[in-house]
Amino acid sequence: MEALFDVPFLGLLFQLIDYLIDTLPRIAPGILAGAVPIALGAMTGFMCERSGVVNIGIEGMMLTGAFVGFAAGSIAVNALGTMDGLTVFGITAPLVIGMLAAVLSGLVIATVFAWLVISVRADQIIAGTIVNIAAVGVTSYLNRLVGSELGGAGSFRDWGGPDWLVDLPVIGWIFNMFLDQGPMGMSVIVIVIFLQIMLFRSRWGLRTRAVGEHPKAADTLGIDVIKLRYRNVIIGGALAGLAGGYLTLEATGTFQNNMVAGRGFIALAALIFGRWTPVGAFIGALVFASSERLGIAIGIRPPSGELGEVLSVLPNQFWAALPYIITIVILAGVVGRSIPPAAVGKPYEKESAS
Repeated sequence: MEALFDVPFLGLLFQLIDYLIDTLPRIAPGILAGAVPIALGAMTGFMCERSGVVNIGIEGMMLTGAFVGFAAGSIAVNALGTMDGLTVFGITAPLVIGMLAAVLSGLVIATVFAWLVISVRADQIIAGTIVNIAAVGVTSYLNRLVGSELGGAGSFRDWGGPDWLVDLPVIGWIFNMFLDQGPMGMSVIVIVIFLQIMLFRSRWGLRTRAVGEHPKAADTLGIDVIKLRYRNVIIGGALAGLAGGYLTLEATGTFQNNMVAGRGFIALAALIFGRWTPVGAFIGALVFASSERLGIAIGIRPPSGELGEVLSVLPNQFWAALPYIITIVILAGVVGRSIPPAAVGKPYEKESAS
């Protein structure tokens, strides 16, 4: 392999492949950890857009879930006192309370959003923008007001998986990637597979696809379009709240202003990349997270040889911006080829009987 490194131009490619083979198994758990909030946000977009509702307020729902989960966990610690966690995942009552509060906050925000875009038939883009702006303003204000009094509830611990499984040659690192996570991170795999099966193998999935493509036809077949859209948007909001709760209750254990940092918008790009399917969106989330973690790995342990010299020229800001650059590239290159549900973004008004 090293003999190929000296081939002009192509040698850099071979060096990169060798570096990825050596590095990816070590950073794999971090890649999935970075993909979790993006994937959950993409599942929110999936639930909404497959039923005909554009939701760009995912960012705000995630940020609200992050703050509410952190605050609820902190309040629970003050009320119940410090508690010893369970052996598995380090689960404590305050952490569970915080997680449930995060999910509930996303559900509440999604209910208001659903009322605006489904019942009132407000512009869906404007409604989502309002959610984002309100979330940034309210959470920043509350954090400044009471943030110093919130000590947090700690964070869920990673499991790690059995040694005999994660130490398997060649494929052990893949198991380690999915098992070296906390309960919220591991739940993403279950949620993605469940939604993928439900979309193509259940009556709910068939009705969701029908409402997203042709709501009037679905209505004539007896499907309650308004009810189904409400239900899907609200469930999607709960998933966005879970994504926010993951950031404060499992990934970091603390809350920072605007800590979602654009992940809600990247989630929409992952959804488009995955052609509005759960598994495809999850793969898109992994692509974005891989670019971020790889940039960190290069900064800590850059490759040797000419490749290292080339990459060392790039500033650290480039690696920080890489996920967002990839977002722009994918939106520019994939949007034209990905066909969204035909009725997405179009309010529906049930025709009155004459």
